[in-house]
Amino acid sequence: MMGEDDYTGNLYQKFPVTVRRGQGAVIWDENDTEYIDMMGGYGVAIVGHCNKRVVKAIKEQVDNIITVHSSLYNKSREKFLDLLSSVAPDGLSGIHLNNSGAESIEAAIKFARKFTSKRGVVAMRGSYHGKSMGALSLTFNPKYRRPFAPLLSDVSFAKFGDTESLDDSITDDTGMVIVEPVQGESGIHVAPDGFLQHMRRICDERDILLVFDEVQAGLGRTGRMWAGSHWDVVPDIMCVAKGMAGGVPMGATLTRPDILSCISKGEHSSTFGGNPLSCAAGEATFNALLKDGLVQNASSVGLHIRESLNRMQKSHPLIRDVRGLGLMIGVELRFEVRDILHELIKEGVLMLYSGRNVLRMLPPLVLTKEQADTVLYKLEKAIQNEERKRGLM
Repeated sequence: MMGEDDYTGNLYQKFPVTVRRGQGAVIWDENDTEYIDMMGGYGVAIVGHCNKRVVKAIKEQVDNIITVHSSLYNKSREKFLDLLSSVAPDGLSGIHLNNSGAESIEAAIKFARKFTSKRGVVAMRGSYHGKSMGALSLTFNPKYRRPFAPLLSDVSFAKFGDTESLDDSITDDTGMVIVEPVQGESGIHVAPDGFLQHMRRICDERDILLVFDEVQAGLGRTGRMWAGSHWDVVPDIMCVAKGMAGGVPMGATLTRPDILSCISKGEHSSTFGGNPLSCAAGEATFNALLKDGLVQNASSVGLHIRESLNRMQKSHPLIRDVRGLGLMIGVELRFEVRDILHELIKEGVLMLYSGRNVLRMLPPLVLTKEQADTVLYKLEKAIQNEERKRGLM
């Protein structure tokens, strides 16, 4: 029997774990070995694996109907839209439902161009917005962009957190500025105080649409429902996806109603967008976030992890920096993290990376303090082993 790689090519950095089942913040492999999941499906398992609310909603919806195109009405979709609108940032009541983060970005690009009639886009250095052609055009890393050039024209990149660089990047043809309030792919970089506020001011002054990419940082990940609320800044368009349907593919582009209303029938659509299965799972996911204390748990457990890592840093000079908000955490090391990741797997912990030297944590928001302490203990043990190998102990 052939394996996955024989069919799927070399598209993914694979870890040597075959996952069979999951519950909460824990998964088990085919040999029933248990792992604390700090990957969370790259942030998708935000309410925990096999969340009871989500599983129940999916089972009930499957018994009724799975797909209803948006050319017809559906009560599951209507209920989800009502709930999403009620928790969205003020004024973002226009909602286009789609299937992924990249799709939500693609919609934002089209909406901004149609509304402003301007082609220019300013994104940030270190940004990651997806790998479809439009989203890739706004993604900074040259290793992703170079093989597929030419991409969208009139895209420039300002230095993240630098107001002067942002101002210099804006031209009379700039119609859209896009930012992740907390950058994920580049190593968990949090917007400095004042930066997003400055963005809001200059976009208002220059008739530019401000777009927040909260695909990774939204949905309670940072300890608040929306990352932008840490700075009391509301964008004109917000892109959401990853965990918004508890593991079922779903994305959304939230806009001011006047922006969405500029799109005519047929100019943008999505065959699977707003399907009842995703909407039922999405309603259950938001109920879990709102009713089960998961956003507050992300704040408290995330703070505990970061404080513990800061103490760890004082004893281990191989830790260069600790960054993040809530349960979106980066640990920058002074060496490549590959060996650390594989040692953690042997110790029953799955963790992500950002580039070569940053450990990235995006666990389910149900992660307990006790599970976090287990992860911290095993991480420190792995770092100590690395220090021994390097003759630093």
